[in-house]
Amino acid sequence: MSALPQYPEPLYLEPRTEPRLAALLQAEDFTRSLVDALGSPLGVVLPDQLADNAERFRATYRKHRLGGQIWFAHKANRSCALMRRLAATDAAVDVASVGELQHALGSGFTPDRIMATGPKSPEFLWLAARTGVTVHVDGRTELDALAGIVRSYALPRVRILLRLSAFGTSGVKVLSRTSRFGTPVSELDSLVQAVERHGDAVELLGVGFHLDTTSVAEKAVALEGCVRALDTLRERGLRPRVVDIGGGYGVNYLAHQEQWERYTTELTKAVLGRRPALTWRGYGYGLRDDAGTLRGSLGLYPGYRPVAAEGYLDALLSASAPSFGGRTLSTVLLENLYDLYTEPGRALADQCGLTLARVLDVRRTEAGEHLVRLAAKADDIGLEDHGIVMDPVVIGRDGGSVTDSGDAVGVYLAGSLCLEADLISRRMVFLPRLPSPGDLLGFVNTAGYCMDFQASRAQHLPVGRKVAAWRDGDGSWRWSLDEQYWPTLCQEGRA
Repeated sequence: MSALPQYPEPLYLEPRTEPRLAALLQAEDFTRSLVDALGSPLGVVLPDQLADNAERFRATYRKHRLGGQIWFAHKANRSCALMRRLAATDAAVDVASVGELQHALGSGFTPDRIMATGPKSPEFLWLAARTGVTVHVDGRTELDALAGIVRSYALPRVRILLRLSAFGTSGVKVLSRTSRFGTPVSELDSLVQAVERHGDAVELLGVGFHLDTTSVAEKAVALEGCVRALDTLRERGLRPRVVDIGGGYGVNYLAHQEQWERYTTELTKAVLGRRPALTWRGYGYGLRDDAGTLRGSLGLYPGYRPVAAEGYLDALLSASAPSFGGRTLSTVLLENLYDLYTEPGRALADQCGLTLARVLDVRRTEAGEHLVRLAAKADDIGLEDHGIVMDPVVIGRDGGSVTDSGDAVGVYLAGSLCLEADLISRRMVFLPRLPSPGDLLGFVNTAGYCMDFQASRAQHLPVGRKVAAWRDGDGSWRWSLDEQYWPTLCQEGRA
């Protein structure tokens, strides 16, 4: 067979790993024993990392002298261990379904630390009202339905927030993308009338927004618009005190900016045919060659993000508010004694887990490419489904991690379904050496949306199991099945 094309410098995308996750990757015998016992794929979550991340967000609140609450977006991960560990902190949880609400209550969260968001069914609204959790109302129809439930069952008033959208801006025009969530701020008056009409059934806490964007400028416009909306509500005799700025704080997945910039540059060249292909069958991640002209837009998550998570929150709060004399947004909130609500999901789950998968076989395609098949489906390792590209860590059969030997090789990673589309990586992944059957690949930082958000039971293949891992005082690793974890199991995790 012909040899694979060799590149002078392999296009690595090394994942960023903080100390706790790095230590887990170095515990090769431990991770291998877990997969031997529980199968491949296997998710491993780190509950104590979630608690640390929540404290980092809280430190940003303290920096800006703001009160309020941090609500973990439960949809980011279904883990029992993560939820139970978070319940042992002062943080709260944002739930988006009946099942998530039931899980939160069963994990130790009291109703004052649960907020119901997202589109809501009648059953979801009923359970939210029945248990007394806060409800983030998406519009008048939802508000009317909630008030009807409260009256029908003679329930106490329910705390609510109003989700707004389509904010305008004064001064320099900032383009704000549209959202299917919330009520346009131009319709605030009719929404307020509904709140006043339902005053016997609901208690208005404040307003908020949900924007699917990485732009600090767009979110600053929305936050400023929310403060103006609160002023309007106060003029109407209401007493709101909260601004909820939603999620979207981001994660920095990669260790090196230069690797990210080089890869995206070389990918562009490959799409235009100016270098050998870097993807399966010329897949362009949204880019295409139109007679020598690059078209489309790169559909990848910005893998290297130096300003992310609590750093992104700090940048947003430090942005100026033109309609409030150019003062920072945090100053405007503080002057009005408004509390800040945030709903981080991916950012709170950062560094909180990895997915392990066993190599089943390695073969060559008709084009001479190395194809590595794993005992996992693409939806078990949903990195690329969320536009995230980074290298896995190779753990050899002898339990030793594989370091760069100078014999780097590019491979494609395939799943175990009999579907052409079941590719775990459409990009050529450069590894320190060619893996062998029985090796493990560790996909780092999958706890936020990539571990179980899209996992299925296609072809009667099981969804990967999940375990919680933590370190004892002597540094040794311990574990439990995810559903059997409670904070009382480990000294580091005690409330």
